[in-house]
Amino acid sequence: MVEKIQQQQLNPKESVNKNRSINKIITSLKTSEGEGFIVNRSFPTNSISYIDPFLLLDEMGPMDFKPGEAKGAPDHPHRGFETVTYLIEGIFEHKDSSGNSGKLNAGDIQWMTAGSGVIHSEMPEVEFRKKGGRLHGFQLWVNLPQKDKMINPYYQDIPSSEIPVVKLSEDSGHVKVIAGEAFDVKSVIKTKIPIQYLHFTLSSGSEIIHQLQSNYNAFVYVISGEGTFGDDEKYTKRGNVIIFNNDGENIKIKSSKDVKEPLQFLFIAGVPLNEPVARYGPFVMNTKQEIYRAIEDYRNGKLGVITH
Repeated sequence: MVEKIQQQQLNPKESVNKNRSINKIITSLKTSEGEGFIVNRSFPTNSISYIDPFLLLDEMGPMDFKPGEAKGAPDHPHRGFETVTYLIEGIFEHKDSSGNSGKLNAGDIQWMTAGSGVIHSEMPEVEFRKKGGRLHGFQLWVNLPQKDKMINPYYQDIPSSEIPVVKLSEDSGHVKVIAGEAFDVKSVIKTKIPIQYLHFTLSSGSEIIHQLQSNYNAFVYVISGEGTFGDDEKYTKRGNVIIFNNDGENIKIKSSKDVKEPLQFLFIAGVPLNEPVARYGPFVMNTKQEIYRAIEDYRNGKLGVITH
């Protein structure tokens, strides 16, 4: 089934002004990460490995922590891809083996290009851990092209104030343009490959058509509310992942009229790399031999250590 999804998405048909059809709707699965905090995982799962060029999407929370309860992801390695952390609520801090450190507040984005490799730590901020509070966010993994897999690691820490927000016509809602370009607005984030990462909020009873080039693979994660997608108006709710075929250049979206909560979703799309994928935990390369090398480099300390 995984191969079928990827194949249909990699062979677009004639698609001018046509609404994309839906390939599959799946439900995210609860799993444990880091120190044991629960995430809702869209993929990889048993039903789908990845959506080229995207390797993983996890939703952290929403969770309410009591004082001292908040958990994170202590020191761990990455090589060969990018991690994108989008925090909606809470405060996180990060450190790495290159001496980089920073803090993520609500609405902020961290786009980390791991490249040749780093040891990375992502933990709830000290005061947040002490006092407790509500945590909600997402982490997306974006594959790097073969030519960029061993580039030097670097960060783009973007505060919420620098992320453009587009107000949709007829008071139908708004869109945060996290990456790429949409509605004639460009994100400040620079990506290695063409990507569109948008956070939509649609008011009840709204209907929109979102345009997207047919060579982009695209999917949606529903954060809250209810709505339908596509010409056949497939019903979706919180936790659903909607994967589209590449048979059109429009995405048709409706938010339910009889639901007071707005329809919120992440719209994520990218031009596929069409390259071999070899992966083992936090390492994603093109061959098994490159994975073995990554493991060896990690064990030999070549990715460095974090000074706490």
